[in-house]
Amino acid sequence: MADNLPSDFDVIVIGTGLPESIVAAACSRSGQRVLHVDSRSYYGGNWASFSFSGLLSWLKEYQENSDVVTENSMWQEQILENEEAILLSSKDKTIQHVEVFCYASQDLHKDVEEAGALQKNHASVTSAHPTEAACLPTAEESLDTGSCELPAEQNQDSGPESSPEVNDAEVGEKETQSDAKSSTEQSSENLPTVQDNTETPKKNVITYSQIIKEGRRFNIDLVSKLLYSRGLLIDLLIKSNVSRYAEFKNITRILAFREGTVEQVPCSRADVFNSKQLTMVEKRMLMKFLTFCVEYEDHPDEYKAYEETTFSEYLKTQKLTPNLQYFVLHSIAMTSETTSSTVDGLKATKKFLQCLGRYGNTPFLFPLYGQGELPQCFCRMCAVFGGIYCLRHSVQCLVVDKESRKCKAMIDQFGQRIISKHFVIEDSYLSENTCSGVQYRQISRAVLITDGSVLRTDSDQQVSILTVPAEEPGSFAVRVIELCSSTMTCMKGTYLVHLTCMSSKTAREDLERVVQKLFTPYTEIEAENEQVEKPRILWALYFNMRDSSDISRDCYNDLPSNVYVCSGPDSGLGNDNAVKQAETVFQRICPNEDFCPAPPNPEDIILDGDSSQQEVSESSVIPETNSKTPKESPVLGDPEEPSE
Repeated sequence: MADNLPSDFDVIVIGTGLPESIVAAACSRSGQRVLHVDSRSYYGGNWASFSFSGLLSWLKEYQENSDVVTENSMWQEQILENEEAILLSSKDKTIQHVEVFCYASQDLHKDVEEAGALQKNHASVTSAHPTEAACLPTAEESLDTGSCELPAEQNQDSGPESSPEVNDAEVGEKETQSDAKSSTEQSSENLPTVQDNTETPKKNVITYSQIIKEGRRFNIDLVSKLLYSRGLLIDLLIKSNVSRYAEFKNITRILAFREGTVEQVPCSRADVFNSKQLTMVEKRMLMKFLTFCVEYEDHPDEYKAYEETTFSEYLKTQKLTPNLQYFVLHSIAMTSETTSSTVDGLKATKKFLQCLGRYGNTPFLFPLYGQGELPQCFCRMCAVFGGIYCLRHSVQCLVVDKESRKCKAMIDQFGQRIISKHFVIEDSYLSENTCSGVQYRQISRAVLITDGSVLRTDSDQQVSILTVPAEEPGSFAVRVIELCSSTMTCMKGTYLVHLTCMSSKTAREDLERVVQKLFTPYTEIEAENEQVEKPRILWALYFNMRDSSDISRDCYNDLPSNVYVCSGPDSGLGNDNAVKQAETVFQRICPNEDFCPAPPNPEDIILDGDSSQQEVSESSVIPETNSKTPKESPVLGDPEEPSE
């Protein structure tokens, strides 16, 4: 393989997370020769999404390989006298405190296979994500670890398995929509038939083997985020025409958890005036305040005196009822009750309101098949413009010139020395020596598969976001995102629920109180009882993820000026931080270049030596307003026809 890989590039990108993928795509689009490598066997890093079997395989490898560190001394032979090496980490330490619980009926048989799965030799699959030692509960804690073992299948739908060969333009493709439709049809055939008798029909019981069998039809994200309809990422997707690689679905409901109950929050003008939760006086109060928030910068006298106070205290001065204060603080601004300033709260409220109505009645969109689709979209764009991709390709070290203090090359697992002018690297690849001065925060995450929605309505295809406020000093508000089967993140008849907050303890300790308030563990006895009020948990995963955002470059030791660090996912709801990082890095590599411009129209491209073509016209580049494709049109290009 080493002989087939070019030895000279303009930009080498190490890691395939969202910021790195955007940088690689932007550099490739600007004409730079880009090499994009990742030691993992899937795209996205901690931004990735997995099929259910892929997620279980990821967990299994995490448990088996957490203490395995491979040593390779081939790089030492490549270091010259006037050079020194910056060793990179061979062990990913970004995931900690993993706990898995399976509550569904564990009737798993050896012959259970995923629908549409290909036969594959399990031994041929290499480690994808080595992490720290897993903390799997014992059998007394409701999980038999053997029950989560799968047939020989470790395919990640959102990032196809890649052999250690160089791929020029082949980036993983998703299963076709026909597969998804067949899954829906197949699931509908399993619905219980109503018998002609006086007994109440039993609810369809979802077993663990059913989840595994349908696991290839949906993807589960490691990170939980949404896209603001007027956020930086949506604007970038449209501008660069990358949106043609993905499809999106509206978030249909904003929910609130108050006094032990879940209720829907009116946020658009129509929702406010149609709401039965608010009195007429409250509706007028709310509309007046929200109108002010949109224009708050034009009326500084209205909030200047409260700039040093919290947004929560400021709301108490605005003649809003406690009911309205709660809705604005936790469901519209979604800010902290104790730490967010007045200006921060007003900015968040304005952003929320400005995003309303572009594609639906809420400000948010969600990519079908999960957040892990987005890094792949930009990987595809990079590959189209000549970027070279290598998965399962680890980098041993960076080579630094002692005199200039610039990084001049990297040495890979095969001992090949590859030269480049610029290096972009994900934070998780940096060694402990390089990061000894860095203080990382942690994110607590939980992923649940449930048999019902936290707020049941006539429709079972609701996509909801809910914020549960912090109750104790030192704890943080918990963001809950509930996804239905039409988002392609869970099987029909179930919901996928993501819980996220800043960490103060382990993920399970941080999030279990909220899980217990909203859900109940599934048991065979309760399955017979149709009167159970809370949704039942079929399967649960808890873990802590490193938050490397907002780390100053000065915190890293002896980092050459032409090495640029990108962070993993942050705890925020949107993706603005990733886009800002990517644009900043790109402008340092390619100053004065346009960041991810629209690609040229294929019909206007003139090949060298083609005398039959006319001169290139000024319209050879698609304007932003014309960069829509039929696939994206109903979602990102046509606000009048939102995707439901």
